Amino acid sequence: MKPNTQQLSDLTIQVRRDILRMVHAVNSGHPGGSLGCTEFLVTLYQNIMERKEGFDMDGIGEDLFFLSNGHISPVFYSVLARSGYFPVSELATFRLLNSRLQGHPTTHEGLPGVRMASGSLGQGLSVALGAAQAKKLNGDNHLIFTLHGDGELQEGQNWEAIMYASAKKVDNLIATIDVNGKQIDGTTDEVLAMGSLRAKFEAFDWDVLEIAEGNNIDAIIAGLTDAKSRTGKGKPVCILLYTEMGNGVDFMMHTHAWHGKAPNNDQLANALAQNTSTLADY
Repeated sequence: MKPNTQQLSDLTIQVRRDILRMVHAVNSGHPGGSLGCTEFLVTLYQNIMERKEGFDMDGIGEDLFFLSNGHISPVFYSVLARSGYFPVSELATFRLLNSRLQGHPTTHEGLPGVRMASGSLGQGLSVALGAAQAKKLNGDNHLIFTLHGDGELQEGQNWEAIMYASAKKVDNLIATIDVNGKQIDGTTDEVLAMGSLRAKFEAFDWDVLEIAEGNNIDAIIAGLTDAKSRTGKGKPVCILLYTEMGNGVDFMMHTHAWHGKAPNNDQLANALAQNTSTLADY
């Protein structure tokens, strides 16, 4: 049975704790975007995706996920571990020498759940398109899900992939854009304004929907369910997910400052106090 909203909320809080503790332990990592996407990734893996037991790179007979903005690896690793891909205790090795949990996910480490290396931004959609077309060739009706940062869309390869997806009618693909309006050097509007993302994707002939409350689990379930219903109709599907960077930790919200900065001891204690343990820390 799928977990209910309360169970998803409890897991979300625990994943937040994982993110904060992982980044603090090595004084390195990206907590802001990770916290902003926690509700989404928890809901995707626990409620929406059709997953098989175990892991193999072929991914036949199941939905697949590709993380394009790989710097938010803390949330990705936590959700994978707490979804059964590898032991939760391994989260304690984040960014350590010889760990499988490096700052950006890589496939050569052999970490279950990781399907592409995403240390460089802007490449995830291209990889996902290959997987989506492979599923069509194999007669596999399962879906491909991707996640991208809004600042990441400033990179040109994305738009080649966006153009290709619609031209080739890759309609078993759901690409989600984390629209938090912030990146490492400031707001996306300050760094390189992109105008209307909806208008741009629609101009490239995508089917676009928005989740205005991107940190609300019920809204995410409704939005992802809607997106799934739009697949198979000749167009790739784009979700504009409006989130708050640093969500769940008051002093990390409404600023880009925590894009890639670790909390100190006092800040960690403050952040964890705002997210009381619901399961068990690693």
